[in-house]
Amino acid sequence: MAQALLTAVGIGVLGLLATAVLGFRAGTSAEVGRHIVFGIFSTCVTLLAHSMMMFYLIGKGKAVKDAMVEGGRAGAEDPEFRKYVGRIAAARRPVFLVATLAMAVTMVAAIIGASVDTGMLPPIVHAMIGYGAIAFNLAALRAELSALSESSRVVDEVNRLLGS
Repeated sequence: MAQALLTAVGIGVLGLLATAVLGFRAGTSAEVGRHIVFGIFSTCVTLLAHSMMMFYLIGKGKAVKDAMVEGGRAGAEDPEFRKYVGRIAAARRPVFLVATLAMAVTMVAAIIGASVDTGMLPPIVHAMIGYGAIAFNLAALRAELSALSESSRVVDEVNRLLGS
């Protein structure tokens, strides 16, 4: 599941990069149309991928808690419970911050694109926000990779602890 989510995030980021290139090179209305189609598709994929990644990490934390409870290691008084649950929470915290910002900037770039198309804003405003969206999405991808690695380590350690 994690590989599928990372693939979706990667496709979204590559789509945003392709959209930026298409927008930068667009000279005809057909090329602008292609930029718009790529932008809408890439925005949707990116938003879905980051949202699903956050839900996956929430589920991973719940699974660790449930496994500890079933293994008789539950409760705030058990240091192992606090340790593993804390590590999962710490791993996903940056993802929630950076991915939320990445989604917000991506949505703003897409929405602002309509203002450029109608002539209400200069293209440079849309371009700068779009480049910011790409940067935030790359940062989110990095945070997601780190969180997935750490959560996998925690799950492996919990499984060894509980003898699974």
